[in-house]
Amino acid sequence: MLVLSAEGVLPKVDYAIFADTGWEPNAVYSHLDRLEREIAKPAGIPILRVTSGNIRNDALDPDHRFASMPLYILNQDGKAGMTRRQCTGEYKIKPIKKKVRELLGYPYPARIPRDVFVEQWVGISTDEFHRAKDADVKYMRNRHPLIDMGWSRSDCIRYLSSLGLADTPKSSCLGCPFHGNAQWRHIRDNSPAEWADVVEFDAAIRKGNARANATGNRLLGEAFLHRSRIPLSEAPIDHVTAAEWAALQQELGTEEDAEQLEQGATDGCSPWTCRGEIAATQDDFGLAT
Repeated sequence: MLVLSAEGVLPKVDYAIFADTGWEPNAVYSHLDRLEREIAKPAGIPILRVTSGNIRNDALDPDHRFASMPLYILNQDGKAGMTRRQCTGEYKIKPIKKKVRELLGYPYPARIPRDVFVEQWVGISTDEFHRAKDADVKYMRNRHPLIDMGWSRSDCIRYLSSLGLADTPKSSCLGCPFHGNAQWRHIRDNSPAEWADVVEFDAAIRKGNARANATGNRLLGEAFLHRSRIPLSEAPIDHVTAAEWAALQQELGTEEDAEQLEQGATDGCSPWTCRGEIAATQDDFGLAT
């Protein structure tokens, strides 16, 4: 959407907002720098980076009120469970809303007049049209330009490829429990330092919530990043799941693209389209006009 706006295909937006959890892959930060340098600045579109903190550090800090990541739990009775997901709201939606209030001139807790609002673009394509929803606050009114244009995810990829942006990475926390096996393989095979980071984090969360442990709360079970509830360093991430192949056939549909998936096409996680609800999202940009 940012490129479409900068190129004049869509109206020029006033701002693009990137919600940074502090634990994105290096490729995402590098790409964001490139977008700012080559696309946004020449078009006069400021990219605003907002954050509520570093989600990795907060998860391991017993003094921090951490908004729960959706960790896989193996309870003491052997039953499987999962912690509540609050990270999207805390680390993505909350800082975006805070910045929008500031841009409107009504920082919290000021009351925003009914006739003051932003039009917010959300990057949902036709593949996920059923996820297009209104904002939950009156000062933000959602619009879905990709759906209005009739663009699918494949259309977006073709457009980016035509501009030399085929290597656009999808935004997501390095240690997001919603990663599929393809994402875990991609990290392991392409970024040893980031793989070591997530393996270390996975081991560190084994005893659950750091704050609860520090206050002497009883441990209910063991926490894991991988859905197998096996330590990430030992998890069966080389298994190509049926869901991976189904997603490949739906999104890409060629043998060449199948090879790309096998090499590690990555999942993404967006503020209003967290893949904990469904896989394959667009990006982490909110564009305001």
